[in-house]
Amino acid sequence: MPKATTLHLGQVLSFDAAPTEAGPDAVRISSAMLVDVGRIVAVGDAAQLRAAHPEAEVEDHGKRLIVPGFVDAHAHYPQTAMIASWGKRLIDWLNLYTFPEERRFADPAYARDVAGRYLDLLLSHGTTSVCSYCTIHPASVDALFEAAEARGMRVFAGKTCMDRPETTPDFLRDTAQSAYDDSRALLERWHGKGRAAYVITPRFSPTSTEAQLEALGALWAENPDCLMQTHLSEQTDEITWVKSLYPSARDYLDTYEAHGLLGTRGLYGHAIHLEPRERDRLREVGAGLVHCPTSNTFIGSGLFDMDGLLREGQRIGLATDTGGGSSFSMLRTMAAAYEIAQLRGRALHPAELLWLATQGSARALRCDDRIGNLAPGMEADFTVLDMASTPAIAQRAAEAETLWEALFPTIMMGDDRAIAGTWVAGKPMRG
Repeated sequence: MPKATTLHLGQVLSFDAAPTEAGPDAVRISSAMLVDVGRIVAVGDAAQLRAAHPEAEVEDHGKRLIVPGFVDAHAHYPQTAMIASWGKRLIDWLNLYTFPEERRFADPAYARDVAGRYLDLLLSHGTTSVCSYCTIHPASVDALFEAAEARGMRVFAGKTCMDRPETTPDFLRDTAQSAYDDSRALLERWHGKGRAAYVITPRFSPTSTEAQLEALGALWAENPDCLMQTHLSEQTDEITWVKSLYPSARDYLDTYEAHGLLGTRGLYGHAIHLEPRERDRLREVGAGLVHCPTSNTFIGSGLFDMDGLLREGQRIGLATDTGGGSSFSMLRTMAAAYEIAQLRGRALHPAELLWLATQGSARALRCDDRIGNLAPGMEADFTVLDMASTPAIAQRAAEAETLWEALFPTIMMGDDRAIAGTWVAGKPMRG
């Protein structure tokens, strides 16, 4: 066993299975975690690990809860500065707020400034990994990966591609060929470098021509170990729009499937208004569906069918969808997921919510063998939660008789004050 670096004491939460399938008993609480050279060496009893590793530096977190670092499975880091913009639904919101802001990323200095600010905001909220869209500008991808490399974070990202002239402004338009060429060059530069993973990224079918979707499908076929991310069935008027642009498609998903953009390593953001065929095909291929609850309510998109999709065996992650989502916090995202599920008749257990924000998202990203859980061999990305971070939360938690009763008020009412510390690859980044 390698020499131990740090022994973290506290309530260490690990998943033995998915609570969405096995219930809360799938969660194990230990009293210590041993970390060395960026990885978890052991999780177990504090007295035993202290005796076995007397040379280890001890970090005592008291009664605080040590959880896997949050994993945000769908975000748009270029929308950081325009988060919480008022009053529009998807299509108008893109034209009025999103596209003008993304235009600014033609300036590499601006991209670097926002990328660093964004990742620091994530860390302050306990998020250690994110899967993000960039802009059409290759420099926006370089900026995010460079900022992540400086912080040691595992980040998934790609150049957003959009070339359809009738739906995209000329200042944010590439071509089928440049989308392929730029994406391939960025992939070769970043994919697998340190903790970076390149994601092939058509924004969504309304902003791409069939030629561009075909080109990106070919790139994915050439690089099948990459993820591919896009949007699917976010709003009903969007679906009508897609049908008008692709009249021969069987449904929205078919606009991707027909061009080689449906697969096991595909990530489909929102997925609210799915037709039966779409649900069947997504389940058959094992694709990842990403629930973005604060965005779905903020932009008025609809209510994700968490219960039905889980019962079908769909692979589901959780995400902020910055800046359509109205918060950088995965705690707030869990709370919104709970509220939406309640409106659809399912009270998600705190164990399920925490799993969706950690191992569930990592599973959707096909990276749950490295992040999203606290177990020997995993990368040491973790967050320490103060379950009495405000007077309101503290007075409710004081009445709790179980861990879940103590944690749930933090999920529902917590913010960055609940983040007592964030560690990335075993290094403290906050707290």
